[in-house]
Amino acid sequence: QLQLMESGGGLVQPGGSLKLACVASGLGLKYLAIGWFRQAPGKEREGVSCTSVSGDTTNYADSVKGRFTISRDDARDTVYLLMNDLQPEDTGVYFCAAEVNSDYTCNEDEYDYWGQGTQVTVSS
Repeated sequence: QLQLMESGGGLVQPGGSLKLACVASGLGLKYLAIGWFRQAPGKEREGVSCTSVSGDTTNYADSVKGRFTISRDDARDTVYLLMNDLQPEDTGVYFCAAEVNSDYTCNEDEYDYWGQGTQVTVSS
């Protein structure tokens, strides 16, 4: 069955950058629509970015637009989230999720598989 594994989280100062990776196994990434989500302590999970199977369509939350970039490398079965100019409010556990039946969705409830999450902490 499909498995997702996030990596690349860590501790960074405000204004710094991190690049998260999500590796898919069991099914090729080329078959999957992908979303990135995050959850801060005590808060609900929120959508960050999403991309279509082809990568031609992307979307970003207003809070990260212009700072974050989602991309995919199907040959390596890996989706990336490049996060620039990180701020304390970006702190949280970041999850990638995959949808196997639609070419594109940003709806959290429609995703079929989830990774375990990777911690991102932005603090001085």
